[in-house]
Amino acid sequence: MTTDEGHAVDADAAVHDETWFAALFAAHATPLYRYFRRRLPSAAGSVGPDADDLTAEVLATAWRRRADVPDGAELPWLYRTAGFVLANHRRKARAVPVAEVPDRGDDGADVEHVVVQDDEVRRALSALSVRDRRILLLHAWEGLGGEDLAAVLGTSRGGADAALSRARARLRTAWAEQSALAQESGA
Repeated sequence: MTTDEGHAVDADAAVHDETWFAALFAAHATPLYRYFRRRLPSAAGSVGPDADDLTAEVLATAWRRRADVPDGAELPWLYRTAGFVLANHRRKARAVPVAEVPDRGDDGADVEHVVVQDDEVRRALSALSVRDRRILLLHAWEGLGGEDLAAVLGTSRGGADAALSRARARLRTAWAEQSALAQESGA
């Protein structure tokens, strides 16, 4: 596309302007924040600031790379970017002492966050591969399926559906194994 003066104009730049970014931010900042909040360690006071910072980093990346953000698939692109940002953050993170698990849950915590802290769920999820956990959590927590899940995973729709099916089967097996162990130890 060219202007009347003959200058080239980037079609995406016209679409992905400040108004586009404001709409992207309004629609997706909270889901991104929740994405990080559910995946970060819950040491006292550390989740909120880290989740805020990582959310801001993803949104800043979206602004810098706005021409790469596909129209209609913004959230999957943001989740894929969030996965990379989180991986980088974890490489720099300090170890969280497991021995210091609180006796009581956090009354102000998100219900979804509390559910993950449930011991049975954690044990079953921990028995899965990182990829299976990621697929299940993107589907269950972030509500992604079909084309959106495929976009985040960088695969075809059929590949994403198959990966989700296999991850669910492995979770069922892990859950059954956890239940059997619990019954044996309780008998």
